[in-house]
Amino acid sequence: MNEPNSVADTAANPASQDKLVPRNLPDLRQKKVPSQQRAVETFERILAACGDLLGEVGIERLSTNLVCQRAGISPPALYQYFPNKYAILCELAERLMRSQNALLTPWATAQTWRLPEPELAASIADLFIRTLQLTEQMPAGIWITRALRAVPTLQEVRHSSHELVTDLLVHPFMQAYPQADQAEVRLTLRLGIDALYAAQELLFDNPRLDPRAVARTMAAMVTGQLVKLRQSE
Repeated sequence: MNEPNSVADTAANPASQDKLVPRNLPDLRQKKVPSQQRAVETFERILAACGDLLGEVGIERLSTNLVCQRAGISPPALYQYFPNKYAILCELAERLMRSQNALLTPWATAQTWRLPEPELAASIADLFIRTLQLTEQMPAGIWITRALRAVPTLQEVRHSSHELVTDLLVHPFMQAYPQADQAEVRLTLRLGIDALYAAQELLFDNPRLDPRAVARTMAAMVTGQLVKLRQSE
């Protein structure tokens, strides 16, 4: 079975002039979860094949037929679990982001936010480097990161993950500094998350840059804004 390599453009919602609603976007829902060992192995082969091919042929040329050929399975075996290539990419993206968030969860504490400015900046830079290394080590991690921004179908997955991370960071910050304006804290952290992910993509696109220099610079910028919020009354 063939599938389109692009998605439809978004169109304006007549009921809301300031909101764009996607039309005819591919279904990202996984059809079923494998339970038997053999099914799990097939499922994992599909994901591994998709990750390998993503780096070889790119997002546009990637197809379920190619994934089936690489995984050594029939199309019906793939379509038991995924309706299209975007659903496979979605599963890979969610796995990557869960792994990234697992690094963040023990870091996101009120104690971390109370660190003096130099120590907080160093801690953010270290977290950035560890997240970068994790992404580079994950199968197709770099290509999945690019796909999350480039493919309209996957952008909501990225937005949802970043909102979850923002929630994870806001709560301990407000515990540490209850006098801070929560709306400003949330906005600053949300912008900081996107800026740090953009810095990560910059390093993927330009490997000549020094990752630790980028980490220090980005961490100093984010920390400077957060310290202002900590000092607000």
